[in-house]
Amino acid sequence: MKVRTALLSVYDKTGIVELARGLQDLGANLLSTGKSARLLNEQGIKAREIADYTGFPEILGGRVKSLHPKIHAGLLFRRDNQSDRETVEKMGIDPIDMVVVNLYPFEKVTSQTVDLAEAIENIDIGGPTMIRAAAKNFQSVVVLTDPADYKVVLEELKTSQCSLSEKTRYHLMLKAFERTAAYDAAISTYFMQLAVKQGTRTEWPGPQRLLMSFEKIQDLRYGENPHQKAAVYRDALGKSCIASSQMVAGQKELSYTNLLDADAAYSLVKDLRDEIATVIIKHTNPCGIGRGKTLVDSCKKALETDPLSAFGGVYAFTRQVDVDTANVLSDKFVELVLAPGYDSSALKILSSKKNRRIIDLTDVLNDVQISTNLKEKTFRRIHGGLLYQDSDIMLLDDQQLKVVTKRQPNEDEQQSLRFAWLIVRRVKSNAIVVCSKDQLIGVGAGQMSRVESCKIALQKAKENGLNTIGTVMASDAFLPFRDSVDLMGAAGVTAIIQPGGSIRDAEVIEAANEFGMAMMFSGLRHFSH
Repeated sequence: MKVRTALLSVYDKTGIVELARGLQDLGANLLSTGKSARLLNEQGIKAREIADYTGFPEILGGRVKSLHPKIHAGLLFRRDNQSDRETVEKMGIDPIDMVVVNLYPFEKVTSQTVDLAEAIENIDIGGPTMIRAAAKNFQSVVVLTDPADYKVVLEELKTSQCSLSEKTRYHLMLKAFERTAAYDAAISTYFMQLAVKQGTRTEWPGPQRLLMSFEKIQDLRYGENPHQKAAVYRDALGKSCIASSQMVAGQKELSYTNLLDADAAYSLVKDLRDEIATVIIKHTNPCGIGRGKTLVDSCKKALETDPLSAFGGVYAFTRQVDVDTANVLSDKFVELVLAPGYDSSALKILSSKKNRRIIDLTDVLNDVQISTNLKEKTFRRIHGGLLYQDSDIMLLDDQQLKVVTKRQPNEDEQQSLRFAWLIVRRVKSNAIVVCSKDQLIGVGAGQMSRVESCKIALQKAKENGLNTIGTVMASDAFLPFRDSVDLMGAAGVTAIIQPGGSIRDAEVIEAANEFGMAMMFSGLRHFSH
């Protein structure tokens, strides 16, 4: 099927002049709409306006321009169907062999604060209709929706007597339907979120059909293991993504596990953004966290938590990295560094090792959604389906927080308990953390019993020469027995924060009283499986 007539109607004009000129040189006739036609004619490319071809002018301020039988019959008629051919010949309808269309930028416009009227005017009607018509008839019609494909398609046309292979047409059809599906999902999601924000619809129960739209950033070298293929996608609704943050140094691309760890680090940096803090992540769990008056002080504290586990870890900072902090890391094996900027001299020090990737977090930290009117969602594949939930963004509620022991926590303990609670919500369950006011002392993560997590947290602290006397403990879920309290009390831990809610709460509280501990119930659980 040769391309004899092409219809070009694009919002994004990138590459359209070069494509149109190439098609014209190949002998193709060009049809186009308003602004696209004017641009091509200004460039000396002959393009007939659709209104002139159909005999029907653009109306309603451009809302109706391509919705005409001469356009859609020209796209949809079956070239191998005699009745279809006779119909279009009788009605004077010319075949259209290629459609080049991209859509009004609904996703981009609605990623910013706009009024409803502007959002509505950026819903494209004619564009998706032409795309779907051309894609449905892909065996005879070429459909181009992505400027990145223009050059490749034009080269194939030049070498194949102005025709495209079935394989290429099929590939372009898939991209076309992916684009219209993503576009419709973006529109549906926008109006759903607007309804929730205005209070005309509740978030739960969730939508009957879960529509999600993500666009590929890049393929990855492999997944969690070398035999697994992988790619990374970003939210198509314009939200920033850790995977698209600027890499300011480093030669290797980020891997699947790098991105998982980077996201875990980002979550803690976001939580600690009002502090001067350093976070070290290994296999998505924090293995070191420190707060300080200076960044280098916080970095040294984070490293003290577990120097062995920090080997090959991901380091994240809440402040611009300075020379003193960079010098601490200069001789260490660090996979990845993340921070909201770097002093030029610090960057030079950090980038001295070519395989050390360095990411600027400025954009994603600036994009933190403060409002909780529209909660973020998380989802996870299960066999044959998907689990979908609100993201765990809830913080401590002072109204729910209550002291359940005879002794009240002192001021230092209260600060330490809040710090520990902030950390434990980012640790895999069963999660236990032991903290001082400014340092993570020990972590027990992902164990099958809570007491085992307690043992590991204390053992880690001991192995790394950290004193647990006067520290506090946080548990992501209730303590089912007093055994965890007994372990912590014997180690010198003076205060505990946990959700409460066990049938043995009285027994657990009594154990804390026996050790003279302070214990607070948060009334909030933070399981992270």
